[in-house]
Amino acid sequence: MKLFKQILLLFSLAIFFWACGSSNLKNNNSQEEKPVIIANDSLEYQVIIIDPGFNLFLNSVAQPEGYYSQQYLETRNQFWVTTWNNRARNPNQFNANIYENIIDYQPNIDYGYEVNYKLFNYFLFAQQKYKMNLGGGFRSGRIR
Repeated sequence: MKLFKQILLLFSLAIFFWACGSSNLKNNNSQEEKPVIIANDSLEYQVIIIDPGFNLFLNSVAQPEGYYSQQYLETRNQFWVTTWNNRARNPNQFNANIYENIIDYQPNIDYGYEVNYKLFNYFLFAQQKYKMNLGGGFRSGRIR
């Protein structure tokens, strides 16, 4: 009987330690951020932004659509595209990992409100994320 109690005690302790041990949990709740697509189908124009964090910025920090006029967005985008493209053309002077592509933004084309809104907010996001200043009254690290 004493042997049975010892075996039962050892078995109970083994189960206790096994239950208290850590286990590898796979958390499948983390979702990969989807790219933001800026498109105007009538112009056959499309920009895909895959910069991590932009979706969160667009949904939580950016002013809502309609806050800015389209004319304001177009004016700001023309200025920032010019600055961006100048930097993209000078990879020895500016970080080529940030300014990877030239943006083909024609001032005489009406891209529509959504394209201008998302492009404008990407520039705000990039200035904040990369601590840069594209000029025009917005400082890096904060948005006025």
